[in-house]
Amino acid sequence: MDDPATAKPSVWASKDGRSAPSRKGAPPQKKQAGHQDAKADKETRDGKGGGDDGKSQDVDTEHLFGFTEGSDAGEKGEQEVVVDTISRLGKRLSGPGGGHYRVLDTKLGYQFDPIDRLSIEFGAFGTFRQVRNIVDLDDKSYGTFDGVSVEVKYQFLKGDKDQPLGLALELRPRFARVLPIEGNGADIFDMETVLQLDLQLVPNKLWYGSNISFEPAAGRQRGPDAPGYRSSTFLWSNALVARVGETTYLGPEIRYLRGYNGTFLNDLESEALFVGPALHHRFTEKIWLTVAYAGQVWGRDADPSLAGRALGLNQFERHTVRVKFGMEF
Repeated sequence: MDDPATAKPSVWASKDGRSAPSRKGAPPQKKQAGHQDAKADKETRDGKGGGDDGKSQDVDTEHLFGFTEGSDAGEKGEQEVVVDTISRLGKRLSGPGGGHYRVLDTKLGYQFDPIDRLSIEFGAFGTFRQVRNIVDLDDKSYGTFDGVSVEVKYQFLKGDKDQPLGLALELRPRFARVLPIEGNGADIFDMETVLQLDLQLVPNKLWYGSNISFEPAAGRQRGPDAPGYRSSTFLWSNALVARVGETTYLGPEIRYLRGYNGTFLNDLESEALFVGPALHHRFTEKIWLTVAYAGQVWGRDADPSLAGRALGLNQFERHTVRVKFGMEF
């Protein structure tokens, strides 16, 4: 999925298992045992009842880490609806007096798994923004539809207690209708490629997740003689999450981003380092919530006129907040 926190100017920024009925004449205790085994397996896969000897697949890592995505891709026949909202807040003021930069990007996604380890998600985006007295940006306040995407993910390695490493590759082609920083109308195509890795460090207690992402974007603003543009973004994110309750997980996350002019990391425009906490909680076997905050703690802009200024705010924001809610069926 897109991470609008990486946006830049003129850039696009089981689960239900059921035991088979007993054959006539089978001992009642065997039927009961089979039912209990299926129930226990179902609970551990949804993050319930897993002990120290639990397997890494007992906890679905896909949404576990906040902004970082886990490697899990589900099993054949699984479906999911996700509402994913990322808020991007804060840029340099253009002069004295008050001002603000607030952008909320929301995706409504439907995901299904045609085979084991392969997931496909269709998404529709909306954006709402309020901008006033910000350097190089026009004042704006509006909301609109912001394009569609398809996300295809395949998991090459699925971790377990003997082999705790999970590894997946995800492709995210997207068409967008709005420049993510300026908010001007545009026709943009971007193609993010994400390598996703996670590792169960302590069985059923502690997980590490990491993403490496490359996202080139190309398009043109709408209107007569509108300029075209090319850009690209590199991202490396890392998260460490611990089980702090039966179905609650919490830990720190750090993300490093570089934004470029040109589709192949040509000319560096900005770089930034974000740090913050990530929380994941399952309310039931099928309903979950992920919340994450990331604040820019270091950054710089390549523009010589901004030498010595703190943070990389041309392409990135001071604060980002992610709220992701999902329901499986």
